[in-house]
Amino acid sequence: MYSPTAVRIDQVSSATQSTFAPPVMEARRWLEGVSFPPERPLINVSQAAPVDLPPDDMRAAMANIIVNEPQAHLYGPVLGLPELRAEVAVQWSHAYGSKIDPTQIAITSGCNQAFAATISAIAQTGDEVLLPTPWYFNHKMWLDMAGVIAKPLPTDEGLLPDPDVARGLITERTRAISLVTPNNPAGVEYPADLVLRFFKLAQETGIKLIVDETYRDFHSQTGAPHPLFQQADWDQTLIHLYSFSKAFRLTGHRVGAMITSPKILAESEKFLDTVAICPNQMGQFSALWGLRNLTEWLSGERNEILARRAAIEANMPKLTAQGWSLKGCGAYFAYVQHPFAMPSDELAQELVKEAGILALPGTMFTPIDDPNGARHLRIAFANIDSDGIAELFTRLAALRFSLATSSTGK
Repeated sequence: MYSPTAVRIDQVSSATQSTFAPPVMEARRWLEGVSFPPERPLINVSQAAPVDLPPDDMRAAMANIIVNEPQAHLYGPVLGLPELRAEVAVQWSHAYGSKIDPTQIAITSGCNQAFAATISAIAQTGDEVLLPTPWYFNHKMWLDMAGVIAKPLPTDEGLLPDPDVARGLITERTRAISLVTPNNPAGVEYPADLVLRFFKLAQETGIKLIVDETYRDFHSQTGAPHPLFQQADWDQTLIHLYSFSKAFRLTGHRVGAMITSPKILAESEKFLDTVAICPNQMGQFSALWGLRNLTEWLSGERNEILARRAAIEANMPKLTAQGWSLKGCGAYFAYVQHPFAMPSDELAQELVKEAGILALPGTMFTPIDDPNGARHLRIAFANIDSDGIAELFTRLAALRFSLATSSTGK
């Protein structure tokens, strides 16, 4: 059984041994020795990273940057390219109806590094961070390696966390609440008023609110997804994280951002300088070009993702009669409850052999003692179109595993 949090304390002798192996890499090992005939190829819904290349115009611009921009090949400022920080300030100020200054922005080597830099700036060994469950596993992994306790924050039937429940979990060692919206792994979009309640709770209790908006560009609503940047002294509480990887297909170039107070950025700079010295310069120039030139193209990408979300919802009736249920759907993800007697970590491995499907089990997103993990699967649909989604659901509907006697858990 895959148990991502099953690490014996007496076996831990290093920071990395305090956490589990990368789940996506673990899942890829399930493919070893399994063949997939041409008429029934593997459907890979295990990872949210887009596999398509950046658009042609962007790649042409990147080629020009390589040849004609000397700075793209040299060290740059630790907190990022000044022109990119300035552009983010302008566009985020417009998008959120606020005034954001470039000094409140840092560019990072991807959004995961932004989270790691944030935790390094605000917490130390033995401190606590509240993570709604199901959680994004890389956040849990970094907290483990940093010696920071990931305190599970249960979610309701709609996979939304409750600020009142969070209040009861806050202690003198709590340093932050971390939210991901649209959510990974559940796809759920946190309502603006809920996000604001978490902000006010964090502000009142003197902790930070981390809001990872990696999938913001694929939100189903138009306009600002929350009013946090409009709150007085927002940068004393809010730490906003973002990724250019999903927006412009720059996954291999590792470009992310964090927006918060200059004081926290100054602390983060120590971490960033030690880990990478500066963000990938080529990626930064490319992200800057994308922000200035790909607004219309990105709008089309958003429409395609929304169409795939609609396809997920339209195909669910194929499964509901067997007891499946759709618990969350949005951005790149669908989170489904399965009806079978076996736990999801076993089911996910059987899906490879029986259905030619690679998906991640809910056990990779929950504490080991949380029974909800065994009941769920995450489907990342960023790389399958509507026809692929229909085929995915057809294969799932054809499964004939033993059903559970009752469906429990959220």
